[in-house]
Amino acid sequence: MIQKIMRDEAFLSQKAEPATLEDLPVAQDLLDTLNAHKAGCVGMAANMIGVNKRIIAFDNEGKYMVMFNPEIIKKSGPYETEEGCLSLTGIRKAKRWQSIKVQYQNEQFQTRFKTFTGWTAQIIQHEIDHCEGVLI
Repeated sequence: MIQKIMRDEAFLSQKAEPATLEDLPVAQDLLDTLNAHKAGCVGMAANMIGVNKRIIAFDNEGKYMVMFNPEIIKKSGPYETEEGCLSLTGIRKAKRWQSIKVQYQNEQFQTRFKTFTGWTAQIIQHEIDHCEGVLI
């Protein structure tokens, strides 16, 4: 179901709770909402639809991917950039990494590891910041 975009900065500043199997419907809502905003949005975290859980969905080279409980465990190649956010107005500066290795759980809650680079890595970092309560 397409959900309303959360704009309350106090809510968005909270650190997300770990996701569980019971949160699978949230992932579908996240995908539906991301798809509805695909013209101006390439990734979303669950708190952007009002659910304080550690779930992200993003465009992974043309195909949406969902991660439960993502954590960046390795990073390299720092750079400075500017980003916008559907939940916030304006553009903000951000420090990002060219390459990241992420530990996460898939839809069956199996632990996975994957390395991402470039634009996809930047999107994931932005969404994980949402999970940490960091406003970008």
